[in-house]
Amino acid sequence: MDLNQIKELREKTGASIGDCKSCLDQANGDFEEAIALLRKKGAQIADKKSCRETVEGLIGSYLHCNGKVAALVVVKCETDFVALNQEFRDLAKDLAMHITAMNPTYRSPLDVPAEVIAKEREIETEKLLKEGKPKKMIEKILEGKLQKFYERVCLIKQPFIKEDKITVEDLINQKIQKIGEKIEVGQFVRLEL
Repeated sequence: MDLNQIKELREKTGASIGDCKSCLDQANGDFEEAIALLRKKGAQIADKKSCRETVEGLIGSYLHCNGKVAALVVVKCETDFVALNQEFRDLAKDLAMHITAMNPTYRSPLDVPAEVIAKEREIETEKLLKEGKPKKMIEKILEGKLQKFYERVCLIKQPFIKEDKITVEDLINQKIQKIGEKIEVGQFVRLEL
């Protein structure tokens, strides 16, 4: 491992130099493994900060160049200092752009109404039975189908529009790790002519 690898990892992930060095050491210099370790670390940090209150933030906006589709999103943080940070502002804009492009219906799987989930399970079960799948395998297959459904309709589970190897949730966790505060998405709206 050399300084160029640490620098490249820092530029790609936004993680601290110490975290980059530590994860590269753990991964024995394997760049992709170090990125995976940093993602796990970001999720752990986000989990630790999840009980904190987000009382500040801002509204991110995006208007597509054709002027026919736009989105607004509330992005919350703990302090006004972070809300004024350029990186936080860029995140809010990126989230609004993502919402404009991907048109999510819900913020997270927790926001999907039980009746919508039940209907989706019913539709998928019927399809699987018609395909002749064994009944004892259907429940396992349904869980995978439900995860795919969440990826389509839930903002935080969607692949991020600018970097489809990570989800919106991963992006937010990276920013939490870098900025050091709890960040969460509030309401959002997408408008289209």
